[in-house]
Amino acid sequence: MDTIEQLAKQVKILTITVGVLLIVLVVFGIKLFTGDKASAAELTVQRLNIVESDGTLRMVISNKEKQHPGAIDGKDLPKRERDAGMVFFNDKGDECGGLMYSGDKNGAGMVYSIDQYKNDQIMQLQYSQNGENKKIRSYGFKLWDRSDDFTMGQLVSHFDSLKLDNSSKAYRDEVARLKAKGYLGTERLFLGKAKNGQTGLFLSDNKGKPRLKIYIDSLNRPVIQTLDEKGAVASTLAGSN
Repeated sequence: MDTIEQLAKQVKILTITVGVLLIVLVVFGIKLFTGDKASAAELTVQRLNIVESDGTLRMVISNKEKQHPGAIDGKDLPKRERDAGMVFFNDKGDECGGLMYSGDKNGAGMVYSIDQYKNDQIMQLQYSQNGENKKIRSYGFKLWDRSDDFTMGQLVSHFDSLKLDNSSKAYRDEVARLKAKGYLGTERLFLGKAKNGQTGLFLSDNKGKPRLKIYIDSLNRPVIQTLDEKGAVASTLAGSN
């Protein structure tokens, strides 16, 4: 009997102890996340969502596995593979840019993008590298034009309605058609080092055709080059090395 009473007493003490610990944890959690002076020396998470008081998502900091797929017109995009980093969302909860990064012995990269409202990126600071032994690198600043007549939401709905396999010829043909109409964005400027080793300023017309290059070539000569609308070199002015 004494043994049973002692066991009952120990269970009672354990129950009280667990209850006190739970209360302490709840109080600590409330202070940590809602207190005016909440702070923590270190926080380890796989994903962190920053939201407004009404729940509107404004920023996601995440690893690769749990990265947000993006959102447009108030709807999340289909699940897709994205690198670790930060994704930014505007007042409406639509993606409006982000900072992504990755890297291993086969390749590395980091991209900071600023998106046009209701569309894809129009400004981007980027670095990319491929190859383990013979490395190919490109890094610099890019600008795009985006159509107001064909938003990202319309693009997503368009391809959803077609139900095309992403690896099919029909899909590639439709991408080419939309690109020719300027609906997929047109790269207008690159300032930096290109994959071919040229470092300089590269400008394109509103159809995405290269028209002006100002760069340093492989012989360390300054070069100014103009091109016609078909991409043929119209004039070249090269200095000495």
